[in-house]
Amino acid sequence: MTVYGFHASHEQVPPADLLAAVVRAEQAGFTAAMCSDHFSPWSERQGESGFAWAWLGAALQATGLPFGVVNAPGQRYHPAIIAQAISTLASMYPGRFWAALGTGEASNEHITGERWPRKSERNQRLEECVGVIRKLLQGEEVSHDGLVTVDRARLWTRPSAPPKLLAAAVSTETAKWAAGWGDGLITIAADDDHLRRMISAYKDNGGRGPVNLQVHLSYTRDDDEALRIAHDQWRSNVFAPPFCWDTETAEGFDQAAEHVAPDAMHQAVRISSDPGQHAEWLNRYAGLGFDAIYLHHVGKEQSEFLDVFGEKVLPQLEVTRP
Repeated sequence: MTVYGFHASHEQVPPADLLAAVVRAEQAGFTAAMCSDHFSPWSERQGESGFAWAWLGAALQATGLPFGVVNAPGQRYHPAIIAQAISTLASMYPGRFWAALGTGEASNEHITGERWPRKSERNQRLEECVGVIRKLLQGEEVSHDGLVTVDRARLWTRPSAPPKLLAAAVSTETAKWAAGWGDGLITIAADDDHLRRMISAYKDNGGRGPVNLQVHLSYTRDDDEALRIAHDQWRSNVFAPPFCWDTETAEGFDQAAEHVAPDAMHQAVRISSDPGQHAEWLNRYAGLGFDAIYLHHVGKEQSEFLDVFGEKVLPQLEVTRP
C-alpha cells in the first residue's frame, strides 16, 4: 500500500494559508506532507515564497503528520546550517521529519552573488554537503575543505536517530548516482516508462529506502476551469532541464512561457474535474512501485481540492500511514 501526502507549495500560497491547508489535509485523510524550499516563485502570477524552515516548525506542531522538505545545500544554505535545522526538527518531532537533497535551481541560488556552477560541479558539491550533514547528524566534529568549507562544526542538539536524507532526482543518470548516498529517492511524475527507469536506475545500483513521487494536478468541478488554473499557475514549469535549472528570475520564466498553449499543460499536470480519473491516475502510479505519492494541486486555492480528494479520491486508493 502507498502513503498519500499533501504537497505544500510555498511559491503559490501565503504561509498562514498554507498552514491552514495542511491542517485541512490531515483532516481530509492525507497521511503525510512535504513542502518546497524556494527563495523565488516560478512566476510572478504565483507571487509567494515563504521561508520553509520557519513554516515547518509550525506545521509539525499543528498536525501529527510526517513531513519532508526538498532542499539544496551548498550555495544559498551552508550544509552545517541545514544539518542544524534538520537536527532541531527531528529532535522536536522524532520520526516525523525527512529531507530530500538536490542540486537546486539558479532562480533560488543566484541571490548569493556566487556563480552558478555547471551540473557536474553541483553534483560534486551536493555529495560533499551530504557527507558533511551525515557526519554532523552522527555527532562528529566536522572540518572540510572542498567546494564547501566547514571549520570545526559540531551539532550540540541532535535527535536520537538521524532522519532520512533522500535524493531528489529527475533523470535516470541522477537516480543512478544518488543510489550511492540516498536513504531514498523522490522524483516528479512523468510517463510510466520513464518512472520505471527511474526506479530501476536507483534500486538496481544499490539504492535503498523509500521511492517517492510528487504529482502535479489541477482539480476543480469544471474541466475548462481546471485547465485554466493549470495554465495560469504552472505554465512556467513545463520546461525541461537545463532551462529550469539555469533561468534566474520569475520574469525570465514568464517570458519563456508566453507562448505555452493551454493544451501543453497536460504534459506536466494531471488535469480533470473527475475524481475517479484522478484516482485512476494515482492507482497507476502506485502500481509502478512508489512507496509514497505527494499530491500538489497547482491552484492557489486548496480547500476544494482537499475536501473533494478526501471525500471521493482517497477512498478509492489503498491508503496507508507511514
